[in-house]
Amino acid sequence: MVERYPPFYESVSGGSMENGEKRARITVFSDYVCPFCYLEEPDLARVREEYGDRVEVDWRAYELRPDPIPTLDPDGEYLHRVWNASVYPMARSLGMTLRLPPVQPRSRKALEAAEFAREKGAYDRMHTALFRAFFEEGRDIGDVEVLLEVGESVGLDTDELRASLEEDRYTGKVVGDEELARKLGVDSVPTVFVVPDGAPPHTGERITGAQPYGGRIEAAVERALRCV
Repeated sequence: MVERYPPFYESVSGGSMENGEKRARITVFSDYVCPFCYLEEPDLARVREEYGDRVEVDWRAYELRPDPIPTLDPDGEYLHRVWNASVYPMARSLGMTLRLPPVQPRSRKALEAAEFAREKGAYDRMHTALFRAFFEEGRDIGDVEVLLEVGESVGLDTDELRASLEEDRYTGKVVGDEELARKLGVDSVPTVFVVPDGAPPHTGERITGAQPYGGRIEAAVERALRCV
């Protein structure tokens, strides 16, 4: 049976902290095989540092190529063109080292592993480790054994993680995120929604693509905080 998970805006209580300070929510639809999702990390890290507890960043699953959609040729002309034209220049500007991975796996199990880590209070560490494993080390994050090694590196119990992946415990969460994405018209990643905490996503601002320059997310956060 597929377990149902509520959209993020059904699980929050309001737009203010206990001390009366206003809050905003940034929801990011993302995939671990998308280089632009990894390149969005510095911008979001800056927002988290600037606003602290006033902003919550909520990562949501979105598979770019779910089964049966064919995966890309890892040595194909398309990927080389995109990386040479966009990924490598953007990475250099951010001081990040990304390498075109030698494999193009499906990401369902990686997204499920991240949800397991979320339940264990280790989501941020696993999230970053998965991106690094794929885009810096070129590892096959569609391989359960690789996911177990990545999980172990951030302190997760590998026996529990293996069982969760084999039993598809978090498939419902991933599928639920993707159903929400379709309802919101998301068709590429990263896609970011910025809203006052407690508000449904369609009432806020939508930003697509990596935003390493210009402060578009910060500006949207400021507007969301004024609306609370």
